[in-house]
Amino acid sequence: ILHEHLHFHPYKMAVVQELSPRDFQNRITACETLLETLPPDALVFFSDEAHFHLSGYANKKIMRYWSGNNPRELHERPLHSHKVTVWCELSRVGVTGPYFSEEDNHAVTVNSQRYVDRIKTEEMHLGNVWFQQDGATAHTARASMTVLRAKFPGWLISLRGEILWAAHSHDLTSCDFFMGIPQGRGF
Repeated sequence: ILHEHLHFHPYKMAVVQELSPRDFQNRITACETLLETLPPDALVFFSDEAHFHLSGYANKKIMRYWSGNNPRELHERPLHSHKVTVWCELSRVGVTGPYFSEEDNHAVTVNSQRYVDRIKTEEMHLGNVWFQQDGATAHTARASMTVLRAKFPGWLISLRGEILWAAHSHDLTSCDFFMGIPQGRGF
């Protein structure tokens, strides 16, 4: 009845992060600042990390079976599946990484010290280089920001950087697309 007579169709609800009206204005301000500040030939390194589940993670939001009969497929996964944490940078000159956050062959959380160690080993002394990161706690910790400000003086795009990367920012950086597909987000 719903489909044939009322022409209703089933729709899936999209669950998204709650944003306040101020968040939308902050996004606009951040975009305007980037457009006004960055020179046309700016070399920007976009950085991010992602978790990849090793147990055959299936994204049920985008996974579909097309069949004449319901195959009643089940995909079992452990409550706490093994995963690997991967960090990389993308720029117009290519991909830096990926780097895996592991100790004793187990994924570890990226904390401030591990993040500082990663940034210190990066060779990005190419002149006018900008560095973008999100507002994760490990990224914006005092120790992390001290190292980043020394390495990218005046050229840091971050939640607490010289150029503000808006809090609750949209996932539209190149890293989100680069690492989102293997994660099963399906853009």
